[in-house]
This record gives sequence, structure tokens and C-alpha cells, in this order.
Amino acid sequence: MIKVPFFLDSIDYGNDLSMNSQTSFPPLQGYRFGDSQRAQLLATLKRIHFSGQLVWTASNDGQKWIFYFCLGRIIYATGGTHPVRRLARSLATYCSQIPLDITQLRPALRRFELNNYTSSWEYQLLCLWVEQKKITQEQAEEAIQSILSEILFDISQAQTLTHHIKEESSISKQLILIDEQQAIEEVQRLWQKLWNAKITEYSLDKAPVIKQPKQLQENTSTKVYQALTQLLDGKNTLRDLAIKTQRDVVQVKRSLLPYLKSGLVELISIPDLPDPFFQEVPDPPSLKQENSNKPLIACVDDSLSICQTMEKLMTAAGYQFMSVNDGLRALTILLLRKPDLIFLDLVMPNTNGYEICRQLRKAPSFRETPIVILTGNDGIVDQVRAKLVGASSFLSKPVDAQKVLGVIYKHLSQDSISARRI
Repeated sequence: MIKVPFFLDSIDYGNDLSMNSQTSFPPLQGYRFGDSQRAQLLATLKRIHFSGQLVWTASNDGQKWIFYFCLGRIIYATGGTHPVRRLARSLATYCSQIPLDITQLRPALRRFELNNYTSSWEYQLLCLWVEQKKITQEQAEEAIQSILSEILFDISQAQTLTHHIKEESSISKQLILIDEQQAIEEVQRLWQKLWNAKITEYSLDKAPVIKQPKQLQENTSTKVYQALTQLLDGKNTLRDLAIKTQRDVVQVKRSLLPYLKSGLVELISIPDLPDPFFQEVPDPPSLKQENSNKPLIACVDDSLSICQTMEKLMTAAGYQFMSVNDGLRALTILLLRKPDLIFLDLVMPNTNGYEICRQLRKAPSFRETPIVILTGNDGIVDQVRAKLVGASSFLSKPVDAQKVLGVIYKHLSQDSISARRI
């Protein structure tokens, strides 16, 4: 935990850092998440004793949340912006005997098949730790309850959601059965506290960082400035800071409001913690070819004709080429081969390019790899969504040889390839 004096104990709400704001807040005083259509859907699935998955998707950025059910009761939930950070927060709060260094989880994850990532490795880990008596059943229940509350809060904020239901449950173990009512009540309490404090407009998943250090130092005491400097390094979200400082997230958020309003501190989007499930996979010796100095280009598309066309273009231009026709196996294969550029189909059976791109960006070896989205729909909405999940470029189908080669030349300079391979 943070050992420095916490800034909210000595904040001065003076004239220079005014709490007044022109921001209008939504009418949350009459808001009841328990009465919303999203909460009613959960109640319906409970009433019909549904077993399987409920998947919610945000229309603006393709973000997904997955709920696992058994006979109408929620077993687990995952997804959203920061699933690994969320798990780390729950472990810090309820399972403190488990190391918080996410990389230390990799040995345990070797028990799980890589192609079972859709079954939620977080839940499998909790089950494993209970079996090994590293944590108690009660600790696992509290951790899962906390995770569910966070996810329901995020879903309650999403403007437009679509959902679909899969009747096959991919979680075989039933560690606990959660009643969603407690989580819904926690969501309501948090909404009301944020409304009462008039701080509903800032995302809890963004990280505060000092924007104007000189001005901040001039407007605060030495003690507060030192604490802010240590805490607000842009590496922890508001939710993370609440856990690190053992404070309520509303209290943390409210204490930062004067600095945010004055422009001394800003909130930025930060990536999730490294996903330990998508660990680095070394290239096997059999894949080290004599022409390995040539860039390797991958095409992930369920259309064989598209892949064949791309292969002719790539090989004629002097590149190595690989194709993946099964979207569900794409992550495993790409992690193994580590191509220098990826063409990624947007629409495939059982998955989509948005989700694959999002997962690839979580792996350290793919954070700088050019990812080009291929789609038959060149609408502006798809282009915006592709950028939000980390896509580098966007190409329309049918593929045009000149445009394809132009994108490759744009992204694959020899210097950039060498830097990514180091």
C-alpha cells in the first residue's frame, strides 16, 4: 500500500482551485439501475434458469462484457476495458496472500489450454486456488462479487448496448453462484454517491496525471505536492488509486476534482495490465527459415479466395506469407509466428476483427505491429471502431492490389521491422 500522506487529508478548496463547474449532470436522482432493461434482462435469465453466456457489446467501440450463468445464477463475469486490472484490484482487496505481480500467474496458467481463453482464465485461476487451498471459498466469492459489481456499473454507464445469448456454457466448474441483486444494489449506491458529489462526468477507468507540475507546486503545500507527484504518475486508474490508498473511489475522485477543473491534473486512458495468458511464445527452431530476414505478413480471413489472392500478391512482392482461416485459432497462431504485419478480416464466424485486434494489442509483442482491418463495409463507424481497438489502417474489400501494397510500404520500413524484432 502507499505509505505517503494521502492528499485528500489536506486539500485546500481555495479560490484558485474552485469546486464550481458549469457541467450539467444527468438526472440520476430518479435513476434506478434495478429498474433498467439491462437489469431486467438479468432477472429474466434468472427466472428461466438459463445456463450459458450473455454477451453485451457496446455499439460505439465494440467493447464486450461476458456473463456466465448456471441455472439462472451468475457464475462469473469478465470483459470491458481493464479485466486484468480489475482482477488485480479484487485480489489486493480480498486475496492479499496472492502475489500482485501478474507475471507470477503464468506458471499456474500453463494448466489451461490456450484456445480456452474464452472460458475466462481469471475464473479458472480462482477455482484452482480454492482447490489448492491458497484462498478460501469465501474469499473467492467476495472477489467475484466485487468484479461483478464493477462490470455492472460499467454496463450501466454504456449508452448503447446490444446483447446475444449463447446457451452452451464454456465454464464447467461451478465455484459459486452469485445473486446479482447485491451487485445491483452496490451499483445504485455508487451512482447515487457520484451524483451527490456532482462528479459523474469522469470515467473511473481513466488515470490521473499531473499536467502542469510547476503551477501545481505553486498552488499546493509541499506535503500535498509530494503525495500527488508519487500517486499521479499516469499508471493507475481512479479505481486502482482507491485500492492503493485504501479509500473509497468517490472520495478519491472528489479530492482530485479541484485539480481537474483547474487543468493542473488531467485524466488519460491507459492500457490494461499485461495479460498473463497471452505470454510470449518462443519461435520453434523449425520456423527459423533461411529467408527470415524478409518481412512475414499474415492474413486472418475465413475466405479462402481472399487469402489466396493475398498470398499471390505478397509472394510476388518478395514477402513471406501466412494465412489463418479460423478466427478462433488466430491468436494462438499469431502469437507463435509473430508476423511483421497483419491483415485482419472484420467479420468472421464466432468472432470478429475488433476483438482479435483488442486481444493482440494486449500482448507486448504486438503493441507496435501494424494491423490492417479488411471489411466489405467501408462506413465511417467501422473505421472509428477499428481505430479505437488499435487498428493501424483500414482497407475495403474486394482487395485492390495497389492499395494493399501501398499499405505495406507505408508500415513496413526496414527500420521499423528491426525495432519490433529487438
